[in-house]
Amino acid sequence: MIKISGTLSKAWMAETLGVEFDRDYYFKPEKRHAIDTKCNEYAAERFAGMRLFYSESNLGQIDYWDRNQVLIGGIQPNMILGMLLGAEFVPDASHDADITPRCLAGKAPSDLPSPQSLIEHPLIRLLDEQIVQLQEPLWPIPPFSWDLSGRATIHGMLTSAQKFLGENIFMHMVSEPQRCLDIMDWIAEAYIILCRHFSQIADLPITGVHVGECSACLVSPEMVERFVVPATSRIGTELGPVRLHSCGPSTDYAEPFSRIENLFSVDLGGDTSIKRMREVFGNDMPLSVAPLPQDMSAQSTEPILNWAGRIVEENGSGDLEFVYHFEPSYNLDTIYALTDFVKNLHLPDG
Repeated sequence: MIKISGTLSKAWMAETLGVEFDRDYYFKPEKRHAIDTKCNEYAAERFAGMRLFYSESNLGQIDYWDRNQVLIGGIQPNMILGMLLGAEFVPDASHDADITPRCLAGKAPSDLPSPQSLIEHPLIRLLDEQIVQLQEPLWPIPPFSWDLSGRATIHGMLTSAQKFLGENIFMHMVSEPQRCLDIMDWIAEAYIILCRHFSQIADLPITGVHVGECSACLVSPEMVERFVVPATSRIGTELGPVRLHSCGPSTDYAEPFSRIENLFSVDLGGDTSIKRMREVFGNDMPLSVAPLPQDMSAQSTEPILNWAGRIVEENGSGDLEFVYHFEPSYNLDTIYALTDFVKNLHLPDG
């Protein structure tokens, strides 16, 4: 089965509707729900018949979105953990939020708090209260979740370590490998504790885990094997089936990725060889792949259609989903063309 789904970015919604994603948007559930509802009602009307809605890139799932859901602390996973470690939250009215960088720079693993102690942090207590106080018919979606599916969402341990330590992490992986392994293991344990905590508070059982390991393609396959695979396997063992996200060129990482325990699906950048992924994983592993930004920005639809044709040919008979996140600089015609391409695959002569 081949599908397509997409999300609209904050920047696109801000430019189109004039909505603002200020601090209150993230910390006042009623405002969050009002803005999210406005964005999704507009998306449903303008893009009727398309699997396209407003959500964080690669985190929310349109099949599990509900108009009565309210994202509590709907902030990207590594930013929540960073704030618990002392980083400052930095909202942007018309773009994604961020945190101040390098909150762990210069710190040793022994300087880190007990992961269990994080649930006593004032930020976690605030979010707990918001979950409990939300009234029907609204449905609280807790931090580290983005819809009603029960799929937890975290950043990969290497990606989180880069956020907290800066690019020096890549040098430290060579010069101080055990320190880096210890920090990544701490990050994994913190995510496990926080995901379980919010799952219990919101009464939303964990059904799986999206692990966004965006930094994997910045190191060698051997380093992925040594640093990424053990920490991600721990997530798969202790939380549930893993959907691994690797948005860069990931062809050379198929083998180490295949050794992640309880790996359920793989989400890939558009310049990855799907043929190689199928050679390693076979046709039973669900794959998803994102179009290249330059193809979505092109004036012509020819580049994205040529790319999509190659992806489908390389995929063979496995389950595949085209997944895109739409930004203001992209050409909507490319998305219409890609959507029609997928629809035509399912026609009798497709």
